[in-house]
Amino acid sequence: MKRYFVALLLPETLEAYAIETIELLRDRYGTGTANAPPHITLAPPFHWSPEAVDRLEAQLQTFGQAEAPVDVQIAGFAAFAPRVLYLNVVRSPDLLALQAGLTIALESGLGIVDAHKSRSFAPHITVASRRITRPIFRQAWAELESRSIEYSFTTTAIVLLEHDGRGWQVRRSIPLSEHRA
Repeated sequence: MKRYFVALLLPETLEAYAIETIELLRDRYGTGTANAPPHITLAPPFHWSPEAVDRLEAQLQTFGQAEAPVDVQIAGFAAFAPRVLYLNVVRSPDLLALQAGLTIALESGLGIVDAHKSRSFAPHITVASRRITRPIFRQAWAELESRSIEYSFTTTAIVLLEHDGRGWQVRRSIPLSEHRA
């Protein structure tokens, strides 16, 4: 079994800003993030057989064909105290519907159940989550909480990421339809 997850990747400018922030926090405070490109998680990591990955990709393709592109807005920084700092993604109805629909498609089509589905979806872009002690969290959060960033983009694809034993790699980008089915 391998680990996979489904996410939205960021446009180059926002990705560069997220990486710059991750590196700044790493250099100043010794923090880190999962070894993945900056992203918004739609379906958290799950185990799946590599021999059946074609079925997974086909299910995602079918889902993508029925979903329209989604506008995404970033509004400042936020935190899941005391361990995670992130770029705040606005909880828009379209983004919430995309995530909920994906959860249903994975569960009903493939039996992939999100172990944390009882939690409400909190879209975010993690900039620090590893090696954070409470004192480091307080220092880093004091630096980020007053920073202002406003950014909007339209996502036109969902992405399947696969863990290769060292980090997360993009396995496949699945376009969203220009027209809902």
